[in-house]
Amino acid sequence: MSKTLPCAALLIVFAMGGAFNSTVDAQSGGMKWMGSLGRTSQGYEVSTNGSVIAGYTADAAGYYRAFHWSAATGMRDLGDFGYRYAAAYGVSGNGSIVVGEAWNASFEQRAFRWTAAGGLQDIGTLGGSYAVAADISANGVWIVGQSYTSGSMTHAFRWSAATGMQDLGTLGGFESGAFGVSADGSVVVGRSSDSRGFYRAFRWTAQTGMVRIDPSEGESSAYSVSADGSTVVGQNGDAWRWTVAGGLQSLGTLGGVGGAAYDVSDNGSVIVGDAATSSGARRAFRWTAAGGMKNLSSTYSSSIGSGSYLIYANAVSGDGVHVVGYGYNKKTNRYEAYCTH
Repeated sequence: MSKTLPCAALLIVFAMGGAFNSTVDAQSGGMKWMGSLGRTSQGYEVSTNGSVIAGYTADAAGYYRAFHWSAATGMRDLGDFGYRYAAAYGVSGNGSIVVGEAWNASFEQRAFRWTAAGGLQDIGTLGGSYAVAADISANGVWIVGQSYTSGSMTHAFRWSAATGMQDLGTLGGFESGAFGVSADGSVVVGRSSDSRGFYRAFRWTAQTGMVRIDPSEGESSAYSVSADGSTVVGQNGDAWRWTVAGGLQSLGTLGGVGGAAYDVSDNGSVIVGDAATSSGARRAFRWTAAGGMKNLSSTYSSSIGSGSYLIYANAVSGDGVHVVGYGYNKKTNRYEAYCTH
């Protein structure tokens, strides 16, 4: 599950208006807009059966707030560590644990683990002042992300309550980041700089360490991995999947140049991300081996509303049914999280 740290978040436009709406604006045809806690929102991860969504929303003042959404509670603000900025990037398989980043009163980004009973927990760093949690294993035990070391380098980590934060190293360069983890925490994927300073997609296990999986010359990142660790998805300019048996495979295009695969279902059969259309616009996609890459704005054209479109598909539920992400809702004239079903 999960993908890069907020690649899409940096593109959110907070100038969009819209009335307060913390409930789901249900649409027909298998897609719904999720509303926000003020201005805009983005769905970033979803539980195995689609019942819980995590992400971030801008409040009325424009500050990012991490949220946990369920039908029972609606969109819940998860708080912060002393400064009004937080974002959620990962959720456990049953939806009970959320991970992400929150700023403290010293304006430091800190990785958090959240539960309804315990609230936000700072899980520490690799010795520096910064850390962010990008994903959590489906079993809720292992958290992965990136952190400053004591030498002010950014390294990928794997954390559990029993082991603390483990530095996963690099591919020979100075920086790395972990973006996805398998269901049991044994396989971690992300990107690392090599000895020449180029970013390369990696797959890590305790037995092999960090191994580069994209043989192309261009830079690449791995964003997510299937439940058993055998299928990895990412981008090297184009969206791709990698399997233990078959190596790297391009997922095609939506008619333009460029794309990225951000998440994959538990069994590896459904992949989501974004790609450029022939006009150069970025649009959310869902990919299967049988159907290829499908533009979700076209798939859900009857339910998203005239003038609306889906830009990013950030995550797919473990069962492959629900896709969450971020798009433009013409009805509210703002960018919002969405969920398909």
